[in-house]
Amino acid sequence: MMAILNRPLAGLLLAFVSASAMAATSDAATVERGRYLATAGDCIACHSVPGGKPMAGGLALATPLGPIIATNITPSKTHGIGSYTLAQFSDAVRHGVRADGAHLYPAMPYTAYAKLTDADLAALYAYFMHGVAPVDAAPATTTKLPFPFNIRLSMAGWNLLFLDKKPFEPDPAKSAEWNRGAYLAQGLAHCGTCHTPRNLLMAEQLSKELGGADLGTWHAPNITSDVNSGIGSWSRQDLVDYLRTGRAAQRGQAAGPMAEAIDHSLQHLNDTDLNAIAAYLQSMPALRDAADTKPVTQWGAAGEELNAIRGVPLPKDLNRMSGPQLYDAHCASCHQAKGEGSFDGSLPPLYHNSATGRSQTNNLVMAMLDGVERQYGGSNHLMPAFRQVLSDEQIVTLGNYVQGKYGNPAGKVTLEQVTTLRRGGAPSNLIGIARGAMIVGLLALLLLFLWWRGRREE
Repeated sequence: MMAILNRPLAGLLLAFVSASAMAATSDAATVERGRYLATAGDCIACHSVPGGKPMAGGLALATPLGPIIATNITPSKTHGIGSYTLAQFSDAVRHGVRADGAHLYPAMPYTAYAKLTDADLAALYAYFMHGVAPVDAAPATTTKLPFPFNIRLSMAGWNLLFLDKKPFEPDPAKSAEWNRGAYLAQGLAHCGTCHTPRNLLMAEQLSKELGGADLGTWHAPNITSDVNSGIGSWSRQDLVDYLRTGRAAQRGQAAGPMAEAIDHSLQHLNDTDLNAIAAYLQSMPALRDAADTKPVTQWGAAGEELNAIRGVPLPKDLNRMSGPQLYDAHCASCHQAKGEGSFDGSLPPLYHNSATGRSQTNNLVMAMLDGVERQYGGSNHLMPAFRQVLSDEQIVTLGNYVQGKYGNPAGKVTLEQVTTLRRGGAPSNLIGIARGAMIVGLLALLLLFLWWRGRREE
């Protein structure tokens, strides 16, 4: 009798346990999906100090207005976002507004993250609340931009002008693969944030989308479908290889901010998503720089002038060393005498290389100054930094030798350029423009007030 009476109770208990297990599995799957999305968004690269705790903030992000300090986005309730509701998290990620109502600067690419679907936003929230270890400490410094940009409320006006709050809408005329690539490239991967030039108010110029832009010292190149200036001559496999490894044979290799994006984000995406991004990029309308008279990956050829310097003594003033002398001393051991790269292919040739094939030479100079260090497949891909080894004059001589011998001879390296890049890039005139605009606006208001008062006295 007792067994019969307990059967319904046992069934209910079993159903409850099964439902709880399914919920736990579902929650774990949501957190894992959020982790993948956070990786696609490269959150860790900006919100973590090298060697520090993940997502704890403190990294100084260089901008034309000064450094912006990344905040703690761990689920700490005292110093992070642990008290954020889903709605508050959405406002911060997609609209650039913190839980306390203060506005974020678009160095946090919320203008791209605005494309996120509600489902993906919820998965991200689940990951940050349950998949990230809380860090109960604030970054040592905070963002302190000069006036008027220290007034965060000014970003409300900027958002009215430039923030498109509409989530991504699939194009029914395009394939599912293209739409997935567009969703990732426009949103989480935020390709346009770096590769699209900006106007005087630091908003993306969508008429030149992905046409290339300066990022302080580095240059994010044209990645439209143009054959000469962009990636129009790259195969789908070339693009996927580059996104996964940071290198495509006879095409180019990643350095600077792009290397960070690959190391922290893109190399961890699955093949389906990498192919989707590649498909989307290959469809982008072509934009061409008139200086690119042939594909940037087809300049130069193997060659050397080292025999001419054998037995020739170095000048007493080392700043007067010739290009072949500098190349022999600092480059030939890795890139070989004829610029053909290492025998095993791990170090690239200097010809047929987008780094030397462009007329814009900032990336070549930055690679010489700061080197290239990356982690892929358990190996350390390294080009040493010569910032402390070579003078500005030597960088100019060596850079022009490499460009003339192996790359686009229209690309020139100048002393002013090297000096500026070594110092961190050219100062921005945006602060002066903004202050001038405020003065003009105040004068206009004063004149309007005087006119209004005169009318009242008539």
